Amino acid sequence: MDQFTLNLLVVGATFALYIGIAIWARAGSTAEFYAANRGVHPVLNGMATAADWMSAASFISMAGLIAFVGYGNSTYLMGWTGGYVLLALLLAPYLRKFGRFTVPDFIGDRFYSQTARIVAVIALLVMSITYVIGQMTGAGVAFSRFLEVESSTGLYIASAVVFCYAVLGGMKGITYTQVAQYIVLIIAYTIPAVFISLQLTGQFLPQMGLFSTHTESGMPLLARLDQVLTELGFRDYTGNHGSTLNMVLFTMSLMIGTAGLPHVIIRFFTVPKVSDARASAGWALVFIALLYTVAPAVGAMARLNIITTIYPNGTAEAPIAYDDRPQWMHNWEQTGLLRFDDVNNDGLIQYYNATPEFAAIAEERGWAGNEIVTFNQDILVLANPEIAQLPGWVIALIAAGGLAAALSTAAGLLLAISSAVSHDLIKSVFNPGISEKGELLAARISMGFAIVLATYLGLNPPGFAAQVVALAFGLAASSLFPAIMMGIFSKRMNSTGAIVGMLVGLGTTVLYIFTYLGWFFIPGTNMLPNTADNWLFGISPLSFGTVGAVLNFAAAYITLSMTKEAPAEIQELVESIRVPRGAAGAQLH
Repeated sequence: MDQFTLNLLVVGATFALYIGIAIWARAGSTAEFYAANRGVHPVLNGMATAADWMSAASFISMAGLIAFVGYGNSTYLMGWTGGYVLLALLLAPYLRKFGRFTVPDFIGDRFYSQTARIVAVIALLVMSITYVIGQMTGAGVAFSRFLEVESSTGLYIASAVVFCYAVLGGMKGITYTQVAQYIVLIIAYTIPAVFISLQLTGQFLPQMGLFSTHTESGMPLLARLDQVLTELGFRDYTGNHGSTLNMVLFTMSLMIGTAGLPHVIIRFFTVPKVSDARASAGWALVFIALLYTVAPAVGAMARLNIITTIYPNGTAEAPIAYDDRPQWMHNWEQTGLLRFDDVNNDGLIQYYNATPEFAAIAEERGWAGNEIVTFNQDILVLANPEIAQLPGWVIALIAAGGLAAALSTAAGLLLAISSAVSHDLIKSVFNPGISEKGELLAARISMGFAIVLATYLGLNPPGFAAQVVALAFGLAASSLFPAIMMGIFSKRMNSTGAIVGMLVGLGTTVLYIFTYLGWFFIPGTNMLPNTADNWLFGISPLSFGTVGAVLNFAAAYITLSMTKEAPAEIQELVESIRVPRGAAGAQLH
């Protein structure tokens, strides 16, 4: 059976499963659409949360970013993992005890203000739409290769699939679909990693293989990778070559942005009790760790495999001829995500870092420039089985896994968007008398519009999948996280302070991001080039969420000092949320 047919069978079977689950678990009420009727078992909710959490950025893009940068991009691992712990310990149980459907619901009631609710909805929409761009981009990359179509066509197919099961099933359908998607994606991610670790190091566990001996050279794997990279003019893999300030700010932005992600927070509203929210958070961390501890090994081994493929006799010898390139390169060229340019017309593939420091060596070898002119980092994990020449069923499996990761998170984000529009705006602000049927219809229509918008923006994303997601985390860090934290842990914080804080945090972060990445991410509309010498105090747009959060807190407390503190009944409500008494139950919506 040829690879294309095998891909169709495996991916088609998983899609049939997802859509079948959505039909079986079709939401018939708003309680089922928004919170799965609060009846999900903690273990299943932990698995669904892990799938919701491990997006295209985690599955498809993160290992690619680590592979091409090395230690410096371990910030993605540290920030996302640390942020999830922060969310599980500080926010999830208290929000579940409060007993609302959505984050704007909590902010609107806690700060006794419709204006606060609307600002929270705006922040949620900006963050979620930015985030979903990354998911649709990742899904488009996966579809384009394994269905052998252009990346834009792959994006349209992904949009159609997620429309079918997300709009139909709501939170109830999405929850059980995400359980299936987690099983698919973790198997798909782990099996190729095990094969590759055995090939390169003889170690079954990739986590152990990363720190083991490279079988062919007899050197430690990371030392061998450092050697071949520096021989080609690249920076060593294990060193930190970026700004320490940016690393700290970026890690913190990912951490607190994680804790403010509405599509993950609403997962904790689906369990029966507050204690179940804590338990499901613990289970989710276990399920997340199964992938996150493998990702560094996948990135390092893939980078070494790529260089070995191009320089089969070592970096001091001639590279392979373009006509002799392996099939995986030919396959990915068809998508436009991998491209070569034979600048010196010698028929060989020169791959090196064309810097002034390497110019003398390149001239001696007759090289006129790096000839891999396009290597989209998002393809690395998906191409990994082909690079390592693994069996066809493994290639098909990782195709299904990549799509599962992208679509599961996209569905969660789309649900957060539709809930914000239908429940927090239409029902709570503009039309309180709307029927349950009307609210459900509004939720599905708004989700459909969100899919169309995400598809349009996904055609020209402002970065690789993980970078786009990092921007979304920065937006969540600067807007929603401070408001939620103050709502739980600051009894005195009033509505005016929360509103001013969210507007300042979100406004400054959006302005900073758009200054360097273009207004609404439209290419060519940026006011300054996105380079380190143009950044304010050297702070990257990806790292600015931390600064936005600090400004949010500062603006809120300055405003509080000039206005009247929250009413006594609100302070009593906050106290009742924080006190452990009654943790077995939660308020009804």
